[in-house]
Amino acid sequence: MLSYCLSNALAWLPAPSCTLLKYGPLGSRELLLQDCQCSPQPSPTKKWQNLLLKVVLLLSCVAAVISRNQEGPGEMGKAVLIPKDDQEKMKELFKINQFNLMASDLIALNRTLPDVRLDGCKTKVYPDELPNTSVVIVFHNEAWSTLLRTVHSVLSRSPRRLLAEIILVDDASERGGCCWNYVRKLEVPVKILRMEQRSGLIRARLRGAAAARGQVITFLDAHCECTRGWLEPLLARIREDRKTVVCPIIDVISDDTFEYMAGSDMTYGGFNWKLNFRWYPVPQREMDRRKGDRTLPVRTPTMAGGLFSIDRNYFEEIGSYDAGMDIWGGENLEMSFRVWQCGGSLEIVTCSHVGHVFRKATPYTFPGGTGHVINKNNRRLAEVWMDEFKDFFYIISPGVVKVDYGDVSARKALREALKCKPFSWYLENIYPDSQIPRRYYSLGEIRNVDTNQCLDNMGRKENEKVGIFNCHGMGGNQVFSYTADKEIRTDDLCLDVSRLNGPVTMLKCHHMRGNQLWEYDAEKLTLRHVNSNQCLDGPSEEDKLVPSMKECAGSRSQQWLLRNMTLGA
Repeated sequence: MLSYCLSNALAWLPAPSCTLLKYGPLGSRELLLQDCQCSPQPSPTKKWQNLLLKVVLLLSCVAAVISRNQEGPGEMGKAVLIPKDDQEKMKELFKINQFNLMASDLIALNRTLPDVRLDGCKTKVYPDELPNTSVVIVFHNEAWSTLLRTVHSVLSRSPRRLLAEIILVDDASERGGCCWNYVRKLEVPVKILRMEQRSGLIRARLRGAAAARGQVITFLDAHCECTRGWLEPLLARIREDRKTVVCPIIDVISDDTFEYMAGSDMTYGGFNWKLNFRWYPVPQREMDRRKGDRTLPVRTPTMAGGLFSIDRNYFEEIGSYDAGMDIWGGENLEMSFRVWQCGGSLEIVTCSHVGHVFRKATPYTFPGGTGHVINKNNRRLAEVWMDEFKDFFYIISPGVVKVDYGDVSARKALREALKCKPFSWYLENIYPDSQIPRRYYSLGEIRNVDTNQCLDNMGRKENEKVGIFNCHGMGGNQVFSYTADKEIRTDDLCLDVSRLNGPVTMLKCHHMRGNQLWEYDAEKLTLRHVNSNQCLDGPSEEDKLVPSMKECAGSRSQQWLLRNMTLGA
């Protein structure tokens, strides 16, 4: 437990000292002391080096980190389980980075991983002449074990000829510098850039990209692990088409145990009504386009944004990132829309796998607050790229309209110069499976005349009952669409009734009418479920938090007001 042990046992030693793992010429690992400095300071004396070495050798936890034992903690991507006696300390350390730091520090920096590729990928042969890449890694207060494991996984699993350099961008970390002298002595050039003030992922990546000299730029997060054969398929696809932006399959590294779990090649990127990135099943039309060959890249409407490769010149031509966006959030959808609408393409290369630590919460603070930053960024992308469909988003998230989103004239000029297609083209041709209904009668609240309450999805999931609650006028969970297909829809869920007298549940929209077909009578204000021939009614005495289904009687409790008749069907 490198960070954990050193922080506790060596607190009394001079700050510039630290221990490092270094690879020998044949890949063996030795424990060495370097004059790695957390800030410009004189190198430690030989006396201090010897003292530190003696202390480090007494720490059994370090032995686990540098062991070549294939049965060591986390080897072959196995889970690391912390002994019961260390559970409390583990929980305290977890709060620092919102992942199990104790487990991470037990794992070797170059741990072995399983080969999770499809069998067909393992036998693919790629051209010798591939473009090289600069790997840009941005970090802020990252744990050194995860950052250095990211770096070592790039080094050990990438052909040397394809690695132009590694660029580490420190976004104003506050926990002291990494051992820079160590990373500078690695077998590929390493550039270290530091932002003078917290700038966020977007601007830090722009800084890294500006310093890049490789033909391709590969962006990685600071808590990743690359697997065998990850790089060649990405670069080969860009060699075939320089306007293709490519992503690996993102495997899951558990934030609790650091177990490595293969991601699915049967999912691709989309987004929900609130412009949150989401994974969805690859549609049959995409399987048909690839003639069932799962080793071929998947065209994806959007990307997660943390891990991707792009031709360096094309990155500039297409407009890089929107520098007017703050910190993080929305930049992935903005780039996804821009690439597709402006003549490029976005793909998940299924023969490339990179693991990523997925956290349940972020350890970072956002200047101005998370909500404000996300709203500003989403407003910018909506104003520039979504055309009339931005109004749909603003009804869903009315708070977005209130934020100052800055000047987007340069981004609109970029769109004009690149002769980009409208957002409607994107929805029809690239993302016809989008959750955004392109034709609908009503979008907004559905208010009961009798109780003056609104239908509310309550943040519930599939197969749960729709709720009813006091109308708050803030959009979100109380926005429903009555579509041209006569569905009552909340994002990708539709109101569904499978038997007489209910209940009214939310199920995945299947577009086959049946239990999801509703008739709205604009004169009587009733919502009649066609299959059961019953009407949506207010809450019953038995449960005042859900609407009910009853025989149509024309009562006030069966009258509903559908608001915001906007785009029309």
